[in-house]
Amino acid sequence: MGKSGLPGLALTAGTVAVSWFANRMWPTLSPLTAAVILGVLAANLLPAATMSAARPGAQIAAKRLMRLGIVLLGLQLALGDVLKLGWQSLVLVVAVVFATFFGTQWLGRRMGLPGRQPLLIATGFAICGASAVAAMEGVTRRPGDSEDDPDPVLAVALVTLCGSLAILVLPLLRGPLGLHDPAMFGHWVGASVHDVGQVVATSSSGGAVAVNGAVVVKLMRVAMLAPMVAGTAVAWRRRVAVPTAEVAAAEAKLPVSVGVPALVGVGGGSPNTATEVTQPSDVAADPAATEAPVDAPSPPVAKHPPIVPLFVAGFLAMIALRTTGILPTSALNAGKQLQDLLLAAGMFGLGTGVRLRELARTGAKPLALGLASWALIASAAYIGVRLTS
Repeated sequence: MGKSGLPGLALTAGTVAVSWFANRMWPTLSPLTAAVILGVLAANLLPAATMSAARPGAQIAAKRLMRLGIVLLGLQLALGDVLKLGWQSLVLVVAVVFATFFGTQWLGRRMGLPGRQPLLIATGFAICGASAVAAMEGVTRRPGDSEDDPDPVLAVALVTLCGSLAILVLPLLRGPLGLHDPAMFGHWVGASVHDVGQVVATSSSGGAVAVNGAVVVKLMRVAMLAPMVAGTAVAWRRRVAVPTAEVAAAEAKLPVSVGVPALVGVGGGSPNTATEVTQPSDVAADPAATEAPVDAPSPPVAKHPPIVPLFVAGFLAMIALRTTGILPTSALNAGKQLQDLLLAAGMFGLGTGVRLRELARTGAKPLALGLASWALIASAAYIGVRLTS
């Protein structure tokens, strides 16, 4: 790290300290939530020269520190905790995650949301909030994408908003929905609320039994992070790996081979809608026109993130380490504190990439999708809890 990163890291450290203090003053306010809010405020209120100097360090926080925090997140889950709940709870979690993940993406595409917005919003609501958004953003970012892409922060903001609303709304729905059993209420909260801190705050009205059940079910959703990220990385790679014949030829500055009709629109629709592009007859008559120059450059090969990023492998390794039982409680508590600090630093880094004027141009559709995704996961979790209890 060069000296250019020091101002941003210093600002990040100060902001994390403020977020930590805010959490101590108002326990329902997650330090991650406070950090991303402060990041947004800094990006839009501090002088441009200050943020320009801080940007390199903020990017280090948003990437490296965030991923270290995700690795330590694995220490919160032991496989024995999952096995105690039984296969019914495992089926519940998998079904809820899949229904929310794919259902939200489908809704987002139907609403016309651009780029990665449906994917990142679906990831945050389905799995584990801000940390899941950061992990998925890392494996779907392509070379040349802007470092100030607002989509990840938009997804984090929506998850934070709905998770905060859940603290107030879900306890009020406990009676009308007939979730008088504390264990049932805890399982519903754990399967439908996003951040671990929000899960604890929401389920606390049901007592210790509800809190314990909610946290274990929530951590089962956290365990879904690795397979969902890896699976999406594979699908994303296949989606962008092979350019069409015309694009490849254009990049290599080669003519399209004559005699093989080019199909336009193969990647954007069904083959039946493709249109044949034929070459002029005078070009076909010239054999030299169909031959590539000897020293013609090869088409550039896009670089893709690894299918299983190193930080996801580290996350799985921490789960395995926790499962062995060799770590004392003091070490686990220290790991939890460090995890929160690193994730808060990453959230601040993400927040500094938000420009409110640009975000306002996205309109109401992302908010509508976030609310719909929240309703979807709450409904799916409620049905699942009813069927498995």
